[in-house]
Amino acid sequence: MVLIYLFTSNYHKTRTGIESIFTNTIFQLNRNLQVSLQKSSKKMTNSKTEWRPSAICFSKDSFERMTAFNVLNWISHRYGFGTYLHLVDGYYSKKTRQQAREIQEMLIARSEKLGSHVYVDTIISPSYTSAISQTIQIKGIAGMENNMVIFEFDKDKPDNLPEILENFALVRAGNFDVLIVGSSRKQKLPGDDIHIWINGNDSENANLMVMLGFIILGHPDWKRSNIRIFEVTNKLKHEETKIRMDELLNTGRLPITEKNVEIIVQDESQSVKDLINSHSSEAGLSIIGFRGEKIKDIGEEYFSGFENLKTVIFVNSGEKKLLE
Repeated sequence: MVLIYLFTSNYHKTRTGIESIFTNTIFQLNRNLQVSLQKSSKKMTNSKTEWRPSAICFSKDSFERMTAFNVLNWISHRYGFGTYLHLVDGYYSKKTRQQAREIQEMLIARSEKLGSHVYVDTIISPSYTSAISQTIQIKGIAGMENNMVIFEFDKDKPDNLPEILENFALVRAGNFDVLIVGSSRKQKLPGDDIHIWINGNDSENANLMVMLGFIILGHPDWKRSNIRIFEVTNKLKHEETKIRMDELLNTGRLPITEKNVEIIVQDESQSVKDLINSHSSEAGLSIIGFRGEKIKDIGEEYFSGFENLKTVIFVNSGEKKLLE
């Protein structure tokens, strides 16, 4: 087809429209791939060993902060799929439709400059909740169901954090993994490490956090970085925690060396939040788990007090992932 196209376009230089042959062929191929993926999506969804992130990210602040887009790009670069949605406030009309189209074009241009693998789009809605409700029901761009939702707020000015937390239960009703990204004005530097703070009593979140750490590490932005894993325990459980961690290391389920794992015995005078702030202030990215009941109990307070850190990803897993 390529040879025929080149010959014909050179021979008939004044004629146009031959490129539509290629366009139509690509559309046909894409349609067949989508149908094939839809038929196999149930098998992919039910297979825990084939889990990979298919994430959708919501943001109203695309042109104020790029953190949400960057996180989605890191996750979808090699192992996953990513859809980035800019939320346009308002009712659907000719004006808002034109506004959404212009925003999408700007996002596509930015995506091309970054060489990202993220699909970008816009959604028009007068309600943040209705926009989320509509979008999480739609299949991902890869033809498989989305299994992860990413939100973002500014740690220094968390105006939209209450809105995110209000919709947490809605998203979790679909059994999605939820990432809440806390953006920082402190930029990561080349070679900054990724710090993962796990809780041995919270294996559902811990496994997903470790997997995300290694997925993100595969992006070129982190090529000079390492992963460090921290676990906070008390004196009574220190030995038990060490045995469990050694087992993960020895079986290869944590593909890092012992020097990259640190078990911290918590002093009664220090909170876990204090320990995270003191140990991870120079990390390029910190990954911290959270449970749904924390939102009910203390809400925004759980996500505040990390001013010393750069970008933070708070992770809530829809179901336990297997570390293989």
